[in-house]
Amino acid sequence: MTDARTQAAVERKFEVIGEALNRIRRLDDSFVVTIPEYERIIGFRNVISHGYDIVDPEIVWDAVRNHLPGLHHKVERLLDT
Repeated sequence: MTDARTQAAVERKFEVIGEALNRIRRLDDSFVVTIPEYERIIGFRNVISHGYDIVDPEIVWDAVRNHLPGLHHKVERLLDT
């Protein structure tokens, strides 16, 4: 959390993940519902993208530690099918 470059890179990757889910939702809303908490992920992307002054680094790192591994696992399973 003390390295601004790493923090910016992580936030950018969350933007990419959220935007990808948003595009998937537009293409196939029946598929996107298989991603746990997709609406929260898209909302998180919007906060990071548009609410620069309210992004809390502790919330970002909490998402990295507690939510990203599960999302990664789910996406890996979907790609294997």
